Amino acid sequence: MLLLSRIRSIHAESRQSYGRIRIERELRESGIRTSQKRVARLMNQASLRAKAARKFRITTRSAPNRVAAPNLLQRNFQAQAPNQVWVGDITYLWTKEGWMYLSVFLDLYSRSVVGWALSRSLTTDAVLLSLQKAIARRNPKPGLIVHTDRGVQYTAKALVGELKNIGARQSMSRRGDCWDNAVAESFFHSLKVEAIYGNTFETRRKIEYEVFDYIERFYNRKRRHSAVGYLAPLEFESKQKAIRISAA
Repeated sequence: MLLLSRIRSIHAESRQSYGRIRIERELRESGIRTSQKRVARLMNQASLRAKAARKFRITTRSAPNRVAAPNLLQRNFQAQAPNQVWVGDITYLWTKEGWMYLSVFLDLYSRSVVGWALSRSLTTDAVLLSLQKAIARRNPKPGLIVHTDRGVQYTAKALVGELKNIGARQSMSRRGDCWDNAVAESFFHSLKVEAIYGNTFETRRKIEYEVFDYIERFYNRKRRHSAVGYLAPLEFESKQKAIRISAA
């Protein structure tokens, strides 16, 4: 059946992460009209499943002698325009050569990853590099809110100074409350379920390639996100920009 063949293809291209909703959206965009119910039935018949989520663990190590920034978000994870609010976090990834640590910053407006960096140690340098990449890519105006947890990397003088240099306002989660930074945690959840779990990484270089491919090729440009109308983050930004231009 042609429809089932197309469903199999979309499921594979999505790294086996798409369920009936995203697959139906993908079919619709390609001109194939069907229903989510039919997609679900065909997926069930073909034993196609979206990869299951796993619980995440808190990895934050707070700095007891440093003053945390106030929580400016209060779990309001919506933004009305690009570069109004970024959220940042760190996670760990295992290879047979040892741990790698991934630092990211995401734009709440579109959920796009605007800056990221991998390192072999959990230091401020990698977090600062990911922030600098985000600044170079997006050139944010003063007033940007940058929200993170209370980890020592985010209270370091170098990072705080970088934020002050661009006129950004720093925001931090409450102590031990991972839900205050749920969007960043959700991204790591997706990354690990869709690209990391079930794979063996012999070298650090291999996981560097996998992370680059996931973020830059798949997540930002292709992966449909429920928070932005099941569009890919950069697709959402492009369409919203076109709407603003046409309305001007």
